[in-house]
Amino acid sequence: MKSQEETLEEWCRSLLQAYELDDVEIDINEILSLAGVAAHSVVRPAAPLTTFIAGFAAGLASGSGQATQAASMDAALGLARTLAQDYTNPGTDAG
Repeated sequence: MKSQEETLEEWCRSLLQAYELDDVEIDINEILSLAGVAAHSVVRPAAPLTTFIAGFAAGLASGSGQATQAASMDAALGLARTLAQDYTNPGTDAG
C-alpha cells in the first residue's frame, strides 16, 4: 500500500502531465502548508481557494514573463501565506 506522500506525488505528476506541465516543479509540502495556514487563520474552505488563487497568480506572472516559474510560485505562495497569517476574521473576537 502506498503512503500518503507517495500518492500525492503520483497524483501531482499525473495532473502536471495531463495539463502538459511536465517541466513545472511543485513543492507539495509548501502547498499543503499554505493550505493549513489558510484553513486555520481564515476558515477551512479557504485552504483550496487560497492555493488555487496563489497558483493561478503564479501562472499568470510566469506566463507573462514577469518572473521565472520558481520565482512566480515563491512570490505567490509567500503573499498568500502572509495574507492568511495576518487575516482577522470579522466573525471572531480576535479582531
